[in-house]
Amino acid sequence: MPENPPTAPTVPSIARRWWLLTVLALAQLMIALDTTIVTIALPSAQADLGFPDSSRQWIITGYALTFGSLLLLSGRLGDRWGRKQTLIAGLVGFAIASAIGGAAPSVELLIAARIAQGAFAALLAPSALALVSVSFTDEKERGRAFGIFGAVSMVGTTIGLLLGGALTEALSWRWTMYINTVIAIPAIIGALILLPRVAAGARQRLDIPGAVAVAGGFFALVLGTSHAETNGWAAPATIAYLAVALILLIVFVVIQTRTNTPLLPLRVILDRARGSALIALLLSSAGLFTTFLFLPFYLQTTLGYPQLVTGLAFLPVPIALVASAVFIGPALTRRFTARPVVPLGLAVAGVGALLLTRLGTTANYTTDLLPSLLLIGAGIGLVIATATGSATAGVDHADAGAAAASVNAAQQIGGSVGVAALSTIAASAAATFLTAHPGHDAAAAVHSYTTAYTGVGILFLAGAALTALIHPKDHTK
Repeated sequence: MPENPPTAPTVPSIARRWWLLTVLALAQLMIALDTTIVTIALPSAQADLGFPDSSRQWIITGYALTFGSLLLLSGRLGDRWGRKQTLIAGLVGFAIASAIGGAAPSVELLIAARIAQGAFAALLAPSALALVSVSFTDEKERGRAFGIFGAVSMVGTTIGLLLGGALTEALSWRWTMYINTVIAIPAIIGALILLPRVAAGARQRLDIPGAVAVAGGFFALVLGTSHAETNGWAAPATIAYLAVALILLIVFVVIQTRTNTPLLPLRVILDRARGSALIALLLSSAGLFTTFLFLPFYLQTTLGYPQLVTGLAFLPVPIALVASAVFIGPALTRRFTARPVVPLGLAVAGVGALLLTRLGTTANYTTDLLPSLLLIGAGIGLVIATATGSATAGVDHADAGAAAASVNAAQQIGGSVGVAALSTIAASAAATFLTAHPGHDAAAAVHSYTTAYTGVGILFLAGAALTALIHPKDHTK
C-alpha cells in the first residue's frame, strides 16, 4: 500500500506555464531531432569511422529500440520520483550521451552513445508530456498547448533532416550529436527555474516483472521487424523474435491484471476515446516516419537533389503541420470535439500519401511533390493536436506518467515497426520488379518507393476508419 497519496501539482500562473511549455517543447525538440538528424549524416560518419554497412542500422535502431522499450517503466519512475527530477535527469543524461557520441572515435562507442540517448529520452519524454498535461487544465489553453507540443515533436523529426544535412555540410557529422548539448543547456536552466519541486508520488512497489516483460516485448518486436527488413519475414530469426514479442506482451497484460501496482493500469488504455487516440498516434507515426525514410532517397538518388536541398524540400511539411496543429486542429476540436477531427486528419494525410504513388524517375517538385507534402503535414497536424490531448485527458494525477508514456510508446513503436514492415514490402517490390525488368535499377527503386507510399496511404485511411468507429459518439474528448 502507498505510504501517502500522490499530491497533484499546483497549476502555474498563465505567463509561467507558457514559459514552461517553451522549456518542455525544447526537450521534446531534442528527442524528435534525434529520430532523423543522424540519417543524412550516416555516409559521412561511415567514411570517417570506417565501419561496415551492417553497422549503419544500429546507429538508428539502437536509439529507437532503447527508447521504445523503456518508456512505460520511465513513465512510472516519473510518477514515483517526481517529474521535475526525472525531466532534469533526462536532459542532463541526454546531453552527456550526445557529447560522448559526437566525440566517439569508433562505431562501437557511437552506437553505445545512441543507446544511452534512447534510455535518457525514455526518461525525459513521459515527464515532459505529463507536465504539459497537468499544467494546462483549461480546455481552450489545453488544445493550443498540445497543438504546439505535438507540432514540435513532428516538426523536429522533419527539421532533423534539414539540420542534419546543414550541419554535416557546414561543420561535421559530429555536430548532429553535439547540437543536443546546445539545446539541453537552456532547457535544463529553464526547468530548474520554472518547475516547482513537487513531492514525489506514493512510494509504491515498482512493477519490475511487468517492466521486464514489456521492455523485452517491445525490444523483440522492433528487433524482429528490423530483422525482417534485411532477412525477410520468413527468416527463422525474424519469426523467433516476433514470437517472443507476442509471448512477452501477453505476459505483460496478464501481469497488469494481477498486480496491485501495475506499470500500465489497463484503465488508462481501455477508455475508448484514449484507445482511439493511441491508435491514431501509432498509425500516423508509422506512416510519417516511413515517408521521411523513403522520400530523401528518392530526392537524392533519383532526382539528384543535394543534401541541403533535400532538407529544404521537406519544409512544406512542418509549415502545414504547425498551422494545422496550433490553429486549425484546436479550433475544430472546440467546435466539433475530437471524434471527427482525428479521422479527418488521417484521411487528408492518406490522400497525400496516395498522390505520391504517381512519382516516376522524373518529377516536378511543384506539381508532383508539393501537394502531397502539404496534405500530409496538414493531416498529421490535425491528428497530433487532437489525439495527444485526448490520450492524456481525464487521467488521474497518479496515472499521468503512465498515460504520457503510452503516447510516446505508441509513436515510437509505431514508427519503428511501420518503417521496418514497409521497408520489407518495398524491398520485395523492388526485387520482383527487377526480375521482370532486368537492368532497370532506377525504375525498380522508384517502384519500391511508390509501393511504400501505397502502404502509407492504406495505414492512414485504415486509421481514419478505425478511429471513427472506436471513438465514442457522446464523448467530449
